Amino acid sequence: MNGVMKSSLILRTMAPLVLWLALPVSIIVLIQGHNNPGGGFVGGLVAAAGVIFYALGRGPEAARVIMRVPPATLCGAGILLAALSGLPALLDPSAAFLTHLWWMTDYGLGTALIFDIGVYLTVVGTATAIFLALIRG
Repeated sequence: MNGVMKSSLILRTMAPLVLWLALPVSIIVLIQGHNNPGGGFVGGLVAAAGVIFYALGRGPEAARVIMRVPPATLCGAGILLAALSGLPALLDPSAAFLTHLWWMTDYGLGTALIFDIGVYLTVVGTATAIFLALIRG
């Protein structure tokens, strides 16, 4: 076997299904996080779990291919986006950094959602980077 992980037929077959089920669920958890339990952190963990399951079934290289963006880049982009979400508050001299501004309160659109997306990307990037580094053969 030369140190290569061999997964079962069931795991290889189910890996894409679990991934494509986990991704929409993670987006739903991300979006509902303002009013219900969830948000960027939990949504990112759900998405990372789908990618990790895919890596277990199909191998780490296959997981890197479907991610299209290196995990470290996702993590950096998420941190940058979360930090940038506080900049609009600087337009109001009486507001503190990361004071959230709302554009459409009925839909939950505002800087809090931008911050949550940044957290989501950071968690997905960090969790998958750690896991893919651990299973590298």
